[in-house]
Amino acid sequence: MLQANSSNHEITVYDTTELYGEKGKFRVMEFSNKAIQGALDLNHPKRIVFEYPRAMIHLMEVNEPYFEDVFVIGHGIGTIAGYFAEKRFKIAELDAEVVGLSRTCFGYNQDNVIIGDGRNILEGEERNTYDFIILDAFTAAGTPRHLTTSEFFNTTYSKLNSHGSIIINLMGKVEHDTLVNAIHTTLSEQYPYVKSFALPAEGAADIQNILIIGRKRPIQFQTRQMAGFTEINLGQGHMIWD
Repeated sequence: MLQANSSNHEITVYDTTELYGEKGKFRVMEFSNKAIQGALDLNHPKRIVFEYPRAMIHLMEVNEPYFEDVFVIGHGIGTIAGYFAEKRFKIAELDAEVVGLSRTCFGYNQDNVIIGDGRNILEGEERNTYDFIILDAFTAAGTPRHLTTSEFFNTTYSKLNSHGSIIINLMGKVEHDTLVNAIHTTLSEQYPYVKSFALPAEGAADIQNILIIGRKRPIQFQTRQMAGFTEINLGQGHMIWD
């Protein structure tokens, strides 16, 4: 087991023979609030373990099959950038320790990560540049607030090209989740097409993985390729401003 401390997280990397009920041999990166940031199947290193990156990959491939340029906020172990190694990724990660562990423990070998705040870095990018912006950033309190505001989503819209999309990974409840509904409503003010998906849970009150995609053009997806995610309808929420 390895442990590293940053100004934002206590980070632990450990090996286990069981992960969410599945037997095998896994290496896991976890933050101090028990939030798993990534996992590697040591018996099948190319396999993508978690459902949400598999669903994100499908949304990317089906909506823009020939995409080239992606901006990511939140590195983790670099799952999606590693899968699309032939594409141009620029990744913003707040913690240098996370990047270092992704290289030494999970085999991440690309030189495309910038250490710093994702919003600040994105604001310096050229307009109309990216096919996709992926938001997969978490602190102990959840998705950082400054990455959920109307002003931020306006910035993302300006950095995407005419067929671009933003894909957001959230944790929350499908029903009556004030923050998730607010993020959905705020995003919908900027993007003409928005869809939301969730992994099934035991009950509506359970915290679960939620994906929201905003796009400048109609959104395509095939349910059978969404790794268990199904489309949901989120409620109306308040606007989030800086």
